[in-house]
Amino acid sequence: MLNVLTKQNSAANHFLAEIRDKDLQQDRMRFRRNLERLGEIFAYEISKTLTYVPAEIETPLGIAETSLLSEQPVLATVLRAGIPMHQGMLNVFDQADCAFIGAYRKTKKSGTFEIRKEYVSTVNLDNRTLILIDPMLATGKTVVLTCKELLDDFAIKSLIVVSAIASEEGITHVQAFLPQAQLWVGNIDSELTSKAYIVPGLGDAGDLAYGMKE
Repeated sequence: MLNVLTKQNSAANHFLAEIRDKDLQQDRMRFRRNLERLGEIFAYEISKTLTYVPAEIETPLGIAETSLLSEQPVLATVLRAGIPMHQGMLNVFDQADCAFIGAYRKTKKSGTFEIRKEYVSTVNLDNRTLILIDPMLATGKTVVLTCKELLDDFAIKSLIVVSAIASEEGITHVQAFLPQAQLWVGNIDSELTSKAYIVPGLGDAGDLAYGMKE
């Protein structure tokens, strides 16, 4: 299942436009905040698809009937770029458990790269809904590697992948290797450079949020 946030016009268009804007990107706090806002919107939209149960709330004047989430999802974040969007989703799913994954590209002398995953900290994911947050879905290899290992280790009930911007190639790769995953993306770009950067994309989300890495 593929869900594209900007297929229906909303305030998300403005936040996506601002994180792409090369001049506005110079304001790191604004860049991080816009990613956080997108995380909040994603969380709200995803919340509509989750399971609810009837509940009664005692007010000072009586009993109000409502429906509440039957469980909070687990929010998993690919460090470091995913932190602002993770915070935005945590603002909505404010009782959620969290998981953190350290994964990165290791470039070879040939110019190609491999994905290395060196750190995972997670709660028990058995019979849980897992939302994996990675702001840029370029080749899709990081998402597939991370999710496949988690699926091998846990009996995950439902898998959701969230990205602000995705490439067509990345979406195809994830759909091929993780057919059970629901994909939520802000927008889809058609091109990848030889170094696997999305075009027009926005550049390196981690560097823009936190500074150039060595």
